[in-house]
Amino acid sequence: MAKKLVLKDIARLAGVSEMTASRALRDAPDVSKATKAKVEQIAAANGYVPNRIAGSLSSQSVNLVAVVVPSLNSFVFPEVLSGVSATLAASPLKPVVGITGYDLEEEEEVIREMLSWRPSGLIVAGLEHTDTTRRMMEQASCPVVEVMDTDGDPVSHCVGISHHLAGYEMGQAILARNYTRIGFIGTKLPRDFRAAKRMQGFVQALKEADVALVEQVTYSGDSSIHTGRELTAQILGDHPDIECLYYSSDVMSVGGLMHCLATGLSVPQDIALAGFNNLEILQGLPLALATTDARRREIGERAAQIVLKAREARSPLAPILEVLSPTTNLGQTL
Repeated sequence: MAKKLVLKDIARLAGVSEMTASRALRDAPDVSKATKAKVEQIAAANGYVPNRIAGSLSSQSVNLVAVVVPSLNSFVFPEVLSGVSATLAASPLKPVVGITGYDLEEEEEVIREMLSWRPSGLIVAGLEHTDTTRRMMEQASCPVVEVMDTDGDPVSHCVGISHHLAGYEMGQAILARNYTRIGFIGTKLPRDFRAAKRMQGFVQALKEADVALVEQVTYSGDSSIHTGRELTAQILGDHPDIECLYYSSDVMSVGGLMHCLATGLSVPQDIALAGFNNLEILQGLPLALATTDARRREIGERAAQIVLKAREARSPLAPILEVLSPTTNLGQTL
């Protein structure tokens, strides 16, 4: 693991005093623009985040755990946060949330700001980051836990599922029902790396059986029932012989079911449907939709447990990797 840089290291690399480096990073008015730019560039290049805790608290951390997620618009990430919050409830630590909008540059800014307050832990959704974000996470003075995904190279600790495997297993389940005319509908692609990995796993399962997707329709905006309904109408309008549709999220598959009910299509006799996430929104529908349980709350709980374990140890833990198993539920729509 790379040596964690402190302010004096940044000052030395910039060729200025530690006091000047500190004032430059605090945007003090008596430091020249050229010096500020040089110090800021060196700090960013090395993943150094200035400490915003003043004076006597400068060597300590605050009782906050930074949780960085792409969105709170769906039911997915609030359930992760519920797991984090419930696990931290008996401790002095409390979660604080940052939203990135599936934008890696925004994630970089959010994580820089959060780390500047020296939290007791950092929990981040996903494994894909800018180079600068990754350096900041490597240099962080608190435990860093990446969650939701295990298909990649974690910075340190990681808790999640293999999304590639989740897509692959759903592909196998669909093929086992003898469907060969299959379509895919996804949102936030390619920015949602986890959805993209599921699609790759799904396509791999089909390819191994010499089956190709009839069509894949992607949408860059948020998942919604309305969007799922519209895209289902679109893909079935273009390919009425499709036998099965796999969606990147349950919210979209609910929209697909609404389209089928409105147009008189029988599920699964006329068209089979499958989604992802096993959201609570599926409860109470006329049919139990096929889906995959991504273990979201448990992921939040286990990530928080790692933060608490590191706090108790009072020293860096060896990297922990917890790979949970996604669970395929065929419901009544396959």
